[in-house]
Amino acid sequence: MDTTPKTWRLRVELDDSPGALARVTIRLAAQDCNVLALSVIPVPDGVIDELVVRAAPGLLPADLVDAVRAEGGRCVGITAADMRDLVDGPTAALRAAGHAMRDPGAVCDALRAVLAADSVVIEPDASVVPNASDLSDDATSPATPEAARSNTSRLVTRDGMVVLARRGWAPFTQVELARGQALIDLLSDEGVATPQPTALLTDDGMAVVLRPGRAGDEEAVAELHSRCSMGTLFNRYHSGMRTVPRRWLHRLLSPPRGTTVVAQCADRVVAMGQLIPMSTPDSAEVSLLVEDGWQGRGVGTALLGALAGAARAGGHRELVGWCLPAETGLVRTAARAGLPTSVRREDGLLRVSITPGGPRIAVPGRVGSAPRQIASG
Repeated sequence: MDTTPKTWRLRVELDDSPGALARVTIRLAAQDCNVLALSVIPVPDGVIDELVVRAAPGLLPADLVDAVRAEGGRCVGITAADMRDLVDGPTAALRAAGHAMRDPGAVCDALRAVLAADSVVIEPDASVVPNASDLSDDATSPATPEAARSNTSRLVTRDGMVVLARRGWAPFTQVELARGQALIDLLSDEGVATPQPTALLTDDGMAVVLRPGRAGDEEAVAELHSRCSMGTLFNRYHSGMRTVPRRWLHRLLSPPRGTTVVAQCADRVVAMGQLIPMSTPDSAEVSLLVEDGWQGRGVGTALLGALAGAARAGGHRELVGWCLPAETGLVRTAARAGLPTSVRREDGLLRVSITPGGPRIAVPGRVGSAPRQIASG
């Protein structure tokens, strides 16, 4: 049995009666739990109390829920907590705003912090309607009372961008959505909430732009594949192919629920990277294709850094890449990007696990805005 104390974040609804919260904390203390932080969140029909609790070794989340219920309360949500949850909401919002204004690539990370969301995605156009599978049935506008009980929020920036925030552990409250909207409005006023292409210089001084892939890139991506050697294509697709089938192009540029970033020099796409969610919510598969003549010049490093930023904003804690046993390019690229890796052999391939928590290079495209200044590749 794990004897390490765990820290949990609980949201509870209690009867509006004197001493109700005190009775819950006393019962938690009787189970050797330490309440580290407490905040009160107004909701339309009363308040929700949020507690950050360090539980005794071996105490399960279900035991904490039972303690709340024993005092007539209802547990609205529970999730693992860390030290960031000990900061009060207004302070966290101010810090997030400052972070996003200093680093426009951190917009989605900042919104995740303010909303305590699992993932935040910025869509390029308010007219875009996500697939039914992408949104829960209770997704609604933050202006309606029902939004306070929704696990999916849809906020709109002043320039028509759509921010989709999702959280599985507890519904959003109107207070949180108001904070998120205020941050979006502030960043819109400062011109950093809209995704921008990222300009960078390669290691040998060539100017390249990282930007989201789009439907009009099919021909450029097809030409990219035609310029790649058989070895480069084999390392990417693990099969012998000279050109990419035309029917693949749309999926490469618009993967379902995924992200594609391309690197463009002048009128040529010289590299592309993809991030596609896996069956486990914490993981996403990452892949890179860099034209032979552009390899070793920092383009792949910049692409992987951009996709790592997208993964953080999407709530992913692991990037997974599949490589041939003799191919170590992805591991070297991750090392140059400052991203920790681990490798194991699986099904005849190398499974490269990358932690996307290292230094940020850029986060272009639908998952957030990216730095506008020239950055090192």
